[in-house]
This record gives sequence, structure tokens and C-alpha cells, in this order.
Amino acid sequence: MVMTPSQMMPLETAAPEFSLPDTDGNTVSSADFSGKPLLVAFICNHCPFVIHVRECLAKLGSEYQGKGVAMVGISSNDVSTHPGDSPQKMRDEKDSAGYTFPYLYDESQEVAKAYSAACTPDFFLFDADHKLVYRGQLDDSRPDSGIPVTGEDLRGALDALLAGEAIPGEQKPSIGCNIKWKTGNEPSYFPA
Repeated sequence: MVMTPSQMMPLETAAPEFSLPDTDGNTVSSADFSGKPLLVAFICNHCPFVIHVRECLAKLGSEYQGKGVAMVGISSNDVSTHPGDSPQKMRDEKDSAGYTFPYLYDESQEVAKAYSAACTPDFFLFDADHKLVYRGQLDDSRPDSGIPVTGEDLRGALDALLAGEAIPGEQKPSIGCNIKWKTGNEPSYFPA
């Protein structure tokens, strides 16, 4: 299992815009969430790091959507090499995992590049003005680490944001499987 860290986009960066199809074929746009805090999670179906946190991710999504935070999951993997991440399989995964947030397919991989997304899972939390306030890990748990999945780091950032409190600038990168880039489409930050 290759472990790839987040690129840690600079805080205060404006959320890159996106307009992508969800698992039902509807187009979901970042503009749909104007004026709301927005959590963008780059995830996929097959990654052991995502599978490890999927139950917590589903609960977190449901809980914080109920508190007014918009959330989307985005899969950017090349489905020609990883067919288990295809839109049909994404629909199955959304239902199986109990995700209440839109699960979007970034076929061109341009949205992943705009976010400097590097791994799955990779989290980006934006305030109501869509300025980046948190990027990094869900918590310290990893597959086979023996550490329980709590979502502590991301929950702390979400709770602070909703309470109008400062979010610590020291944030730990997420670690996961690298995004499966199409041959010739690898971003400059992707390790050769």
C-alpha cells in the first residue's frame, strides 16, 4: 500500500469552482452551495484508506449537513485502470456506505488538479465565503493502525468554523492512496 500525503493547499485559498455529474446524472456545482460552508472530500470506492473511514465519513456528512455545512465527495480516479471506481460503482458505494452528500465524478481530473488533490481521502473545508480554513486528515487513524476512527481533526475544524472560532493553522496532511491519474495527465506535483 503506497501512502501519499496531501499537498496542503494554502489556507485562505478560494475554493476552485466545479460542475460535475453526481451518481444520478445530475450536475452539481460549487455555486449551488454559495453562502454555506463547504467540505470537499476526494474519495473513491476501492482505496483501503477510504474504506477504513467510510462509516465515519457517512456519519460526519449526515451530522454536519444537518448543521448547515454543504459537503460533496469527488472521485477523480481513472476508471480505465480502476473500473471499481466507475460511476455505476460509485452509485452502489454511495448507497452501501450511506453517504447523504452528493458523490461526484471528475472524469477529466481537472477538478482534482485545481484542488491540488493528491490522495484519497483528501479533505478541504471552506468557510461560507468559500475560503479555505482546513485541509488535511480526518484523524490519526490509518488501516491496521489500531487507532479508532473518530474524525477528530476534521470535526474539530468543523466545530470551530460553526462556532466562529479560530481553526488552528497547524494541520496534519491526510495520507492515502494516490489519485489514479490518466497516463499523460499527471499533475506536476505527482511523484514520478
